[in-house]
Amino acid sequence: MGDNLRSLDAILANPNGLSDTELNRLRGERVLGAAAILLHQQGEAASAALAADVTSTHLFLWDTDFGMSTYKAVLEVEPHLLLRYTDDALEQIIDAMRAVTARDSKMAVGYIEAVPTIPEVSVDWRKQLRTASGPKPTNQARRARLEPQHPMEDGLHFTNEWEHRVYSVLKERQAALPDNETIGIVPLGAMRVRSHTYEPDLLITYRGRAGVIEIDGPHHKGRASNDKSRERLLRNAGIHYIDRLDVQDTTQKQEVEKFVTDFLKHLGG
Repeated sequence: MGDNLRSLDAILANPNGLSDTELNRLRGERVLGAAAILLHQQGEAASAALAADVTSTHLFLWDTDFGMSTYKAVLEVEPHLLLRYTDDALEQIIDAMRAVTARDSKMAVGYIEAVPTIPEVSVDWRKQLRTASGPKPTNQARRARLEPQHPMEDGLHFTNEWEHRVYSVLKERQAALPDNETIGIVPLGAMRVRSHTYEPDLLITYRGRAGVIEIDGPHHKGRASNDKSRERLLRNAGIHYIDRLDVQDTTQKQEVEKFVTDFLKHLGG
């Protein structure tokens, strides 16, 4: 069992000071986390990845009968991912959650539902929405545009400062290249591949080829299996080269410059 699940067990064993809402969420995280690991161990990588992409999980008391409490699992997911949570996919996840709780004589998961995560709303939400929508429809940075604070440059949106730093170096490299050998930079563009919609951090075009740069944040650890599945789908869709940059390596500009040099060398062939 992972350290995070052990920590959840300790909290749930001594829930003093926690509200019912928080307990529902923590209990849901505990059950879904164990179910995701079980799915991975059973070779159900796609279902395990779907479980990992859930933003938060809540277990709500649904029914009580003969001392057994039946719960409804509500999975909150990013709106653009919601269509991935089909009835078949949810059935696999709830089966794993039932297996996790099978030894608990007082608890069972009877129902499951996927709902969209509600975005944070600022006081001036009308301006927030107009800024997000813009005068023309666009798939660029769909999630980032609804955040009240996010970096912008050249009419482009970025999730965070790390992505913006890499963009700045790419833009400098773009300006230094001759007109007949330049690069294209597409931040956070929605991209549909087989059965999935992805939003690569940076899509780069160079010398007739397309590549992807992913910038891994501090909460990215433990998702190597999901990364490999995603990268395989991107390569099958025509992405020539994919590389990843840890956010810790974006603090020094020379490190980003070295990464960009190596990336373009591999992409350009």
